Amino acid sequence: MSARERLLHMLLFEVIALSLTIIGLIIFSDIALYSALKTMIVISLIAMVWNYLFNLAFDQIYRGAREKRSLKLRVLYVLVFESGLVILTTPVMAYILQISLMEAFILDIGITLFIMLYTLVFNYCYDHLRLKVINSRETQSPLSQA
Repeated sequence: MSARERLLHMLLFEVIALSLTIIGLIIFSDIALYSALKTMIVISLIAMVWNYLFNLAFDQIYRGAREKRSLKLRVLYVLVFESGLVILTTPVMAYILQISLMEAFILDIGITLFIMLYTLVFNYCYDHLRLKVINSRETQSPLSQA
């Protein structure tokens, strides 16, 4: 993937994840809208940087067609990515929400469980839609009609 496409992937992922997570925090906890919004925006910014760096490394290690990645590899991706993110975000969440590290860790684990499933579904859909777009562009190319 090009840097431009990585940026699109990251932004789409984060906007959808941010929206769903804020809604979930408001529904399933006693966190106020402003606190949920502030916390998740900071967490999202951390996640975007982590996402970009992690994906650069992951794609260097696991080369080949992204849409052909196995379910096992996709699950490994999610587990490693989210574990690193919990390590980065739990202290930040505790600080912003003025809660203990343990409370933040438990909250972060809940968010992470949701995001793990979301990550798996989002990346599977993105990779397959990406392939359709690429194939569509190739069949519509003036060179392919000559």
